[in-house]
Amino acid sequence: MKTSPLYIRNLLLPNAKSPTARRVWSIDLETVWLPFLTATNTMGDTAIPLDALGSPIRLAYDKDGGVKFSKTGRPVTKVVKPIADSVTLIRQNFVANLQQYAEQVAESKPEDYAKVIEQASIAGKPIITHDKIELDKAIQLRLEEAIRQAEAEAKAEPEPAPEPAPEPAPELVEAQ
Repeated sequence: MKTSPLYIRNLLLPNAKSPTARRVWSIDLETVWLPFLTATNTMGDTAIPLDALGSPIRLAYDKDGGVKFSKTGRPVTKVVKPIADSVTLIRQNFVANLQQYAEQVAESKPEDYAKVIEQASIAGKPIITHDKIELDKAIQLRLEEAIRQAEAEAKAEPEPAPEPAPEPAPELVEAQ
């Protein structure tokens, strides 16, 4: 019954590995991107400079040429442009392939596709309703707390002393 291509089914399988190194597009640079891009260079599919593969992470520099530091005082690093550009291209192609696959399935099995959408919508309604109710309650509680705090602050502030009444101006008497 499973007629999806193997590479699509493999994307949906869980993988217990948790990468710990630098990530590019949320994918490990050292164990995924570098071996993949080295393989594409080997096969002649890409021409990524060898220095980029050999030193994929570089210091970032300010416009004045000095080393760039983050607000915490750490030096800023970046992934070298040829690798970052290749990942961007792969990402764009990946998104296009996902969209194309979904479109093909929707066109080849329109009734089944529509049925899954309808079932998902029905299954999601109670969750959406519950979340809306909980959000409304949370907003109301925050509003009430803000009002209580404002009232407490208003009571805690000493009332300013009343300003003394201005002295009446002396009466002027006309000279005769």
